[in-house]
Amino acid sequence: MNKINGLICAPFTAFDKNGELNLDVIPRYAQTLANNGIEGVFINGSSGEGQMLTEEERMIAAQAWCKAAPAGFKVIVHVGGNSVKASKLLAAHAAKAGAYATSVMGPTFPKINRIQELADYCAEIASGAPELPFYYYHIPAFTGINLSMLELLKAVDGRIPNFAGIKYTFESLFEYSLCHRYQGGKFDILHGQDETLLASLAMGGAQGCIGGTFNYAAGLYVKIRDAYAKGDMVLAQQLQQKSWDLIEVICRYRGNIVAGKQIMRLLGLDLGPNRTPFQNMTDAEFAKMSEELSAIHFADFAIKLA
Repeated sequence: MNKINGLICAPFTAFDKNGELNLDVIPRYAQTLANNGIEGVFINGSSGEGQMLTEEERMIAAQAWCKAAPAGFKVIVHVGGNSVKASKLLAAHAAKAGAYATSVMGPTFPKINRIQELADYCAEIASGAPELPFYYYHIPAFTGINLSMLELLKAVDGRIPNFAGIKYTFESLFEYSLCHRYQGGKFDILHGQDETLLASLAMGGAQGCIGGTFNYAAGLYVKIRDAYAKGDMVLAQQLQQKSWDLIEVICRYRGNIVAGKQIMRLLGLDLGPNRTPFQNMTDAEFAKMSEELSAIHFADFAIKLA
C-alpha cells in the first residue's frame, strides 16, 4: 500500500450554539488546512469527539468531509467503538462516501488485554471496508490498552489484507522505531504526538504524522519537516520548541480538545462548544489564554484562514 508522507490533521467536530452538527464550516475548514500544507484529515477521532457523536452524526460528518475535500486531500475516518457491528457499518459507509482509509482505536469496554483479542477486533472491522487501507489507532491514554504494537503487527501480518499500519500516539519512540522497521518498513506507522514530531523524524524515520495542534499551527510543523529535510537541525529544534510553548499553553486550559477548539475561534473559525462531559472554557479563561498565546507570539505561526 502507499504510505502517507506529510501532515494529517485531526480536526475538531463543529457544533452550532445548540450543540448540533455544523456542517457549513467544513468546506472552509478543509480548504484552510489544505492551504496551510496539510495533506488530509483524520476525522471523528479523539480531537473530533468522535465517541461522543451518534452513529448517524459520524456518518453525516464523514460524508461532509469527503464531499468538501480538495483534490488529493485524504480523509481518514475513525470508525472505532464498543460495538464491532456498528463499526463495520461505519467503515462500509466511509468507503461509499469516498474516504481514503478507516481507523479504529480499541474499545473501552470490554478492555482488551491480549494481542489476539486486539487482532480479532481489527480484523472484523477492517472487513467492513476491505477496499480501503485500515489503521489501528494506538492511544493508551484514552483506551487503557497498552499492548505491544510490534506484536500486533506480527499478529495481523498476512491475516488482514488491508491493514496499512498504526496511528501511533504514545511516548515510546523506541517502540515506534521498532514498528517502523518491522519487515523492512512494511507498514505505515503514522506518528501521533505533536510535541515529539522532530524526534520521530530523527530517531523513528517518520514520514506521515497526525496531529491536533496542526489545526491552528500547521505551518510550524511543515517548517519543522522542511528544516529537518534540509539538515538544519538548529532551526528544526527552535521550531519544535515553539510548538512546546504552544502545547504548554493549551495544557493549562484542558488540552487540545477544549483549548484548541477555542483557538480556532480566536483565529476566526467558530467551531462551537465541546460536548459534555468536557468542561468548556469560560470567557475569562479564553481571555487569559489569548494573552498567553500573544506572549509566545502565536500570531507569527498561526494558520491563515481560507
